[in-house]
Amino acid sequence: METLVVGAVAYTANVVPIWEGIRDYFRGSAVEMDFVLFSNYERQVDALLAGHVDVAWNTNLAYLRTVGLTAGGCRALAMRDTDLAFRTVFVARRGSGLQGLESVRGARVALGSKDSGQARILPIKFLADAGITLDAVTPVIFDSDVGKHGDTGRSELDALQAVLSDDADVAALGITTWQQLKQAGELGVEEVWTSPAYCHCNFTALSSLDEARAEAWTSHLLAMDWDVPQERRILEMEGLRRWVRPELAGYRSLQEAMREQAIPLTW
Repeated sequence: METLVVGAVAYTANVVPIWEGIRDYFRGSAVEMDFVLFSNYERQVDALLAGHVDVAWNTNLAYLRTVGLTAGGCRALAMRDTDLAFRTVFVARRGSGLQGLESVRGARVALGSKDSGQARILPIKFLADAGITLDAVTPVIFDSDVGKHGDTGRSELDALQAVLSDDADVAALGITTWQQLKQAGELGVEEVWTSPAYCHCNFTALSSLDEARAEAWTSHLLAMDWDVPQERRILEMEGLRRWVRPELAGYRSLQEAMREQAIPLTW
């Protein structure tokens, strides 16, 4: 079969070795692959729609934009196990007395980039679902690394720093950023509230991609084995233990948030 081309966004320096490793893993398989790197997700979605790539490694926002721009003419092929139960965590300085979402009412809330599902779009929805509109808090906004959809974590770290320097009372962080910070040691902040689970990244293809070709590629991806050292290295760098089939219900909350907040399909 013809080589399948996968698009990915270069949001950190280790993206190149990750994708070189994945390309090597597919060498000799039923569907070999190559990859193309993009500077932002908008360019990547455009390339997928134009047929310049066969599959895009998308954030949840990029996936839902593809769904919207194709009127549902796309499908998710696979995702990481860690993408199945992503969460947003609100944190505050230790001893702040803030506990639970209702305690955030009236607080200064640090939010991440406008295209970050975990640090901006969904936190606003979670607050609204609890009856706390943006008028009921003081938003402190950090539009860092727009175009990366929060992948770099820069806006989340900026939000956290605002809490630590007493420029905000609460910060919205993605669960991955929060776990990494906890592993690094004492931070002087604590959890105020943790959101319900939702889904994050997935491999997105247009419905026009040949079904047999897509399934052969996906099946080989899902066979990547944690117990094989060379394959484990790739999995560790990408932050998962195994690739899994997508669970589309996990995108419902972000889809609702985009509709409620009138998030455009393109910037």
